[in-house]
Amino acid sequence: KNLIGGAVIAIAMTGLDQEMMQKNISVRTVKDSQKNILSFTIIMVLVNLLFLVLGGLLYLYMIDQGAVYEGKQLLLQGKNVIGDDVFPTVALFHLPPAIGIIFIIALISALFPSADGALTALTSSFCIDILGIRRNANLTEKKQKSIRITTHFSFAILFIFCILIFKWLNNKSIINIILDLAGYTYGPLLGLFSFGMLTKRQLGKGYGVTAVCLVAPAICYILGKNVATWFNGYQIGFEMLLINGIFTFAGLWMISTKEAA
Repeated sequence: KNLIGGAVIAIAMTGLDQEMMQKNISVRTVKDSQKNILSFTIIMVLVNLLFLVLGGLLYLYMIDQGAVYEGKQLLLQGKNVIGDDVFPTVALFHLPPAIGIIFIIALISALFPSADGALTALTSSFCIDILGIRRNANLTEKKQKSIRITTHFSFAILFIFCILIFKWLNNKSIINIILDLAGYTYGPLLGLFSFGMLTKRQLGKGYGVTAVCLVAPAICYILGKNVATWFNGYQIGFEMLLINGIFTFAGLWMISTKEAA
């Protein structure tokens, strides 16, 4: 199930993300684009393998420095350094200060492009698709700019609150939280894409699609909380995204009609 869940996550979080796929869809021909995807697949496997080995070496180094496992914790001098705390602990406290400075600069350099892309995409989508500032002829260019700036700062503040929530959760592996959330947020996207690609049925202009995309994750949440009781101890992992997509697809099928002749 981990293999299926990982494949679906790759399809939904990368294949359906225009920013991630831009390097492939900007290639001149379809054949060259396919070659590009295959090349990146091989490269990413090697890169992930490299990081996996480096992560293992970091754990071995921590154990060599006196860290010991106690249950799900890796304790070093009384502090749990498992998961996301391993690399910062090594870089900041077990290597020369210059390495620590390089680590901080590299971390900032890696995070800023991601945050910038996400803020820009959210601002554009909210202003154009939800607020409809381009469709409102009464809005001057100055007023539109003011709305965009306000929206941008609002999302930035929302990001800060999200960071504080992650800190409050005190989870040692943020990537697991992100992938769990992706099961609920990307599931409807996967269902919508599959429905559009695989069927020719027509959807109405009401709020039916919105309702389906809200109900499907809610059902998945209830299922996730009770699946162990209902199915003899079975635990849903990353395949939640696929289940969510199937529920969304089924819901869209029920509210759609056959294509007009």
